[in-house]
Amino acid sequence: MTVKPLLPSLREKKRYVAFEVQAAHAIEFALAKKSVEESLQGFLGTLGMAKAGVLFLNDWKKNRGIMKVNTQYVNEVKAALALVQEIAGEKEIIRSVGVSGSLEKIRSLYF
Repeated sequence: MTVKPLLPSLREKKRYVAFEVQAAHAIEFALAKKSVEESLQGFLGTLGMAKAGVLFLNDWKKNRGIMKVNTQYVNEVKAALALVQEIAGEKEIIRSVGVSGSLEKIRSLYF
């Protein structure tokens, strides 16, 4: 028995959020990802984070990254990004740079 894929109308809608770590030096992707995940966990909780469907993409350069988010939770994820205060013990600021429904568009505009 094979499993059929979901129809496009039944799939979860998504947005791509580009974010930037404002720091004087280069930050590793793993450290930034860990800090954002902890902030999301504290702000949304486990169930909210699961509903938001946050998925980090491996695009990381010049302290900028991309994450995929459910359309209904874009504002909550942006708020959680603003709540990050430190990365690896140093005070840093993370801000959202832009939101798009197309991965190619967000890569061309912010990378």
